[in-house]
Amino acid sequence: RKAFNHELSKLFNDLWDADVHRLRPGKDYTIDVQGKAGPAQQGDSAVQDNAARHLFHNINEERLKSIKTFATFISLLDNYETSTGVAEVVTPEEIVENNCFLDAILATEVMRIAHDYLLKKNLAKPTLADFKHQLYDIWFQLYARKEGDRPDSCGFEHVFVGETRRGKEILGLHNWVQFYLQEKRSQIDYKGYLVRKNKTRPDGDDQLLSIQFSWKGAVKPIGSIFIGVSPEFEFALYTIIFLLSEERVTRETVKIEEYELQVVVWRHGHHIGTAYPVLLSTATE
Repeated sequence: RKAFNHELSKLFNDLWDADVHRLRPGKDYTIDVQGKAGPAQQGDSAVQDNAARHLFHNINEERLKSIKTFATFISLLDNYETSTGVAEVVTPEEIVENNCFLDAILATEVMRIAHDYLLKKNLAKPTLADFKHQLYDIWFQLYARKEGDRPDSCGFEHVFVGETRRGKEILGLHNWVQFYLQEKRSQIDYKGYLVRKNKTRPDGDDQLLSIQFSWKGAVKPIGSIFIGVSPEFEFALYTIIFLLSEERVTRETVKIEEYELQVVVWRHGHHIGTAYPVLLSTATE
């Protein structure tokens, strides 16, 4: 497997340390990891459920609503049609919401560090206004997932909201806030965790988990998600890797805190196709 990228590991740890909006395990929320997930394939409609209860408990929603980046992020989650192949309609209100969210994250130290780093590499526009346009294009510009389809997707929808294909596959959905909100509405059913090397099972303090779940009638056999982190942290991480590489798929092996992971970013032309963390030594995504 690829050696650690030390430059990015250092940068991502700086982002982690600067992430003052991150929720703290045991204090702002608790997770209940329960049983280990059983075998599953993409497209399975039913798998063994080794977790009878929700993954998330006691989320401090007041704190979520009081932090501008979370509040503006949550307002975007209902803006999408989750079925691929169904054209997205973006209303003027939604454009305003997208811009409010970008303004909120650009005001954070996390995004300032990311912008400074990208400037040094000549990969970001120098002014914040131009950098914001760049981010808008990467994350919110609509495109067709499949050739010939109408514009039915964007990076933000895929990574943070999740999509389904023909009701049989779950695409994306790598964000803990969306997972929590969907679980609260009984839309998501958490099925259990997948283990990582040197650790028999995750615990309530883990802020990166590999999990199995079902959503909208389909099963995601394995998906890794950061837990508790702010939207700006994930935006910074994925944007940096997207801009550093022209490859269709980029996998950077890094160590953030105690977690050894690969950050994987797929490009769709000038936009993000998907982006997610993979906890090393759990099975591939």
